Amino acid sequence: MDRVRCLVFNAALGPLDYRVPDGMDVRPGSVVVSPLGPRQIVGIVWEPERLPGTDVPDSKLRPLAGVLPVPPLGAPLRRLIEWTADYYLAPFASVARMALSSSAALRGGSTITEYRLTGDVPVRLTPQRAQAIDLLNDQQGTIRELSDIAGVSEGVLRGMVNAGIMEAVEVDADRPYPAPRPGFAVPDLSEGQQAAADRFVAAVRAHDFAPFLLDGVTGSGKTETYFEAIAAALEDNRQVLVLLPEIALTETFLKRFEDRFGVPPVTWHSSLKASERRRAWRAVALGDAKVVVGARSALFLPFPALGCIVVDEAHEISFKQDDGVRYNARDVAVMRGLFEKVPVILASATPALESLQMAEAGRYERIVLPDRFGGAQLPDIHIVNLTETQPERGKWLAPPLVEALKDRLAKGEQSLLFLNRRGYAPLTLCRNCGYRFQCPNCSAWLVEHRLSKRLACHHCGHEVTQPETCPECGEPDCLVACGPGVERIADEVAEILPEARVALVTSDTLTSPAKAADFVERASGGAIDVIVGTQLVTKGYHFPELTLVGVVDADMGLEGGDLRAAERTYQQVAQVAGRAGRGEKPGEVLIQTRHPEAPVIEALASGERDAFYEAEAEARRHAHAPPFGRWAAIIVSSEDEAEARDAARAIGGTAPHLADFMVLGPAPAPLSLLRGRYRYRLLVNARRSTELQRILREWLDPLQFPGGVRVGVDVDPYSFV
Repeated sequence: MDRVRCLVFNAALGPLDYRVPDGMDVRPGSVVVSPLGPRQIVGIVWEPERLPGTDVPDSKLRPLAGVLPVPPLGAPLRRLIEWTADYYLAPFASVARMALSSSAALRGGSTITEYRLTGDVPVRLTPQRAQAIDLLNDQQGTIRELSDIAGVSEGVLRGMVNAGIMEAVEVDADRPYPAPRPGFAVPDLSEGQQAAADRFVAAVRAHDFAPFLLDGVTGSGKTETYFEAIAAALEDNRQVLVLLPEIALTETFLKRFEDRFGVPPVTWHSSLKASERRRAWRAVALGDAKVVVGARSALFLPFPALGCIVVDEAHEISFKQDDGVRYNARDVAVMRGLFEKVPVILASATPALESLQMAEAGRYERIVLPDRFGGAQLPDIHIVNLTETQPERGKWLAPPLVEALKDRLAKGEQSLLFLNRRGYAPLTLCRNCGYRFQCPNCSAWLVEHRLSKRLACHHCGHEVTQPETCPECGEPDCLVACGPGVERIADEVAEILPEARVALVTSDTLTSPAKAADFVERASGGAIDVIVGTQLVTKGYHFPELTLVGVVDADMGLEGGDLRAAERTYQQVAQVAGRAGRGEKPGEVLIQTRHPEAPVIEALASGERDAFYEAEAEARRHAHAPPFGRWAAIIVSSEDEAEARDAARAIGGTAPHLADFMVLGPAPAPLSLLRGRYRYRLLVNARRSTELQRILREWLDPLQFPGGVRVGVDVDPYSFV
């Protein structure tokens, strides 16, 4: 090759052509250093016929500066990047950048200097050094990483190195991970599990695309079933990717994986240190990382020998990214399986309606596990009608739930209370003048967090200290917390059951995999009587002594007019209900609601999941909503409200008038101010057969807007705020 076309990581530029110097080995997928003006930037060599560019004469081409010491990105990954950019109308370079997600990994093999405690502790210590020793007991890392962990300055740690309290250790940055052993602890599967596992193993060994929907009730042993597919891929010396929706689930999964395969898998998520990300990325690219367990971003890692993909809890909304490249990892995982020619297993106890429809249409093969493993029974579900059985004044737990909590505590069994609302109260107001605490950057109320004594916005992160007096009228002792959050429920439990050991489980308390592991260890060891938590506790956890689940407010998710509100409510409540009775003791679920007649509540009470999905599917079919129609959201924002409104009106005014294509809006977004930007939305509804992406490009690409206006497109939106 004497000239190449490069995809360069500069949002303002398209593909650029370069000359290949003599002796430089370059091929499609090579990661190269490209000159751009006086600078040098990273680029990826692409097939010119797949990436339109300009015909620049050979004589005017600048030479590539170099090839980075990493394997070229494979053709299947390049096709996935192309598809994702095309389907989600995302900038090509933004999608490709996700495949090169560790800049340090591109520099090649090396050693790094890490530090650890020596064990020598002086008699006299400053408070900062004492804190560092306490928090860095078994930690090793760079000075910067250890500084973040210990909560002290880098200068404090360097002083500890000079004093002999810490020592430097030279570490191979690419040291290999231990290899999992497929035959380490082969489980005894039930007849149903074995049949499913055999089907997965056959698909892995066929080396071809095969999408599966693993539809099993909570506690049916779905994980053990797809572990056999992983074992088959390992026996074939191929790699496996497992996607999980929450970092908090990672530690639980790692333990189960290690019990089965002898070693933990390689992990990939946002809590990794920079050195860990570098090591993991290179191990994946070189084929040395055999099993990777990660969040949605792991989907774009450069696997050279992928043999199987698993998406666990595939219904989860957190697989959809709502900023940057707005992709759904569940759907992109299926497409990667198609390009890589490998099976993809979507596992869930409450599959998304879109996945069920694909199975019904024959696009996915549905594998059903209808029974819990080991003879455990599904819990009994009872509805508590809050219009008839009301909590005490100022309380949120109705008498039947209170009595059930007391009964479980007396028996030495565990209980779980679910409320998907962080903090103490969603709104704080002044009883004297009516003042409400609102975020200055968003059209949202500030949420009281009593544990941290702060008022916080859950959209932009703005925080203020809770004042002693009302900022509006100056009246002291007049601020009132309105509505419940999990902190308030935990306080109520402590008041009702003062002897109970209560654990609060939210994204505010389980801020790392290590903290999640500590919670699991305490709950499994019987050190917790009552768990109070948000959606973090609805999935993945197995506590044999947990026999009672209380849903504090089942109606909360039904508010707001969201397309998937009923489906999400069903999924969340069914998942949290599935935490009860997973051992030998029977479980019970109490669902508090003011709308027992709502179809989703009736379906939960009766256990008629299929009937609920059929009714939900019929309603969506009638509305031409997904999965029977196509939706795309157009989000217009600016720091100037008039500028955002005018741009949205300009888009709406040029909307195409086509059959089977409808545009709703523009209208102010429900969250009309977010992070200091005013927002307007348009919603496009089209039939499945419509060329939605082509129409959107031809509509939006010619439009020009002021520099402060951002126009984003969300294909298959999950968020409607």
